[in-house]
Amino acid sequence: MAAPPARVPVGLSTASVYPEGAAAAFDIAAELGYDGVEVMVWADPVSQNARALRALSEHHGIPILSVHAPTLLLTQRVMSQDPWGKIEGSIELAHAVGAPTVVLHPPFRWQRGYADEFVAGVAERERADGEIVLAVENMFPWAVRGRSMQAYLPHWDPVPQSYEHVTIDLSHTATARSDAMQMVTDLGPRLAHIHLADGYPTTLKDDHLVPGRGSQPCAQVLEHVAGSGFAGSVVLEVGTRRHPRRRRHDLRESLDFARRHLGQVPADAAADHAAS
Repeated sequence: MAAPPARVPVGLSTASVYPEGAAAAFDIAAELGYDGVEVMVWADPVSQNARALRALSEHHGIPILSVHAPTLLLTQRVMSQDPWGKIEGSIELAHAVGAPTVVLHPPFRWQRGYADEFVAGVAERERADGEIVLAVENMFPWAVRGRSMQAYLPHWDPVPQSYEHVTIDLSHTATARSDAMQMVTDLGPRLAHIHLADGYPTTLKDDHLVPGRGSQPCAQVLEHVAGSGFAGSVVLEVGTRRHPRRRRHDLRESLDFARRHLGQVPADAAADHAAS
């Protein structure tokens, strides 16, 4: 008889509590029963401090599942001004805190030299390290004066690229008007990490809604990976900044949604929890 699929861990991104910092994310993740945390490296000093992060992980008894490299517009001066320095620093941080995965975005189009080396450079660093997975995230075109602009190189869509490992973000698929299920299917074993959120393709912004509140096939993606041999993590990356009083409710609902569609709790138990 074949062994049952391994249980997929469900983590909370520290970005989900922004503008609060990593310490608040660990508190909430432990309180609500998340399996771990993804650390978004940004201006919060704790997010850059391996000793502080290890202390939080040990205090709450939950692991750090992944490190998100500081490759956002608002983190251009965080960790290093050199883009490769950011990735190498994130790899070092991941080793120091025991995280198996580093999530990174493709270069901006104005980072020409970095972009020219990016695909080969990611592969080279992943091979040289041998332990940390570098999972490149799908992004989306930017809308400028009503026109679509290619803001990322070699492209915002990682599927046709030769990356060995990819992160699929289900809010970004909405903004890009991508077929999320087709991307997941096409990636097969290259799918290493999932940012679970929702969104609408009719908006010009990156929604990061609670899963189930948008148009993306969040449930179908989770049900697919639950039985596919997926070896990565599902991390909730939802926006709670506008309604901080609802933060815990929204993050509890997000966790229940993930567990329900990964087949980890009975549907009625998740529904009761979400209603509480």
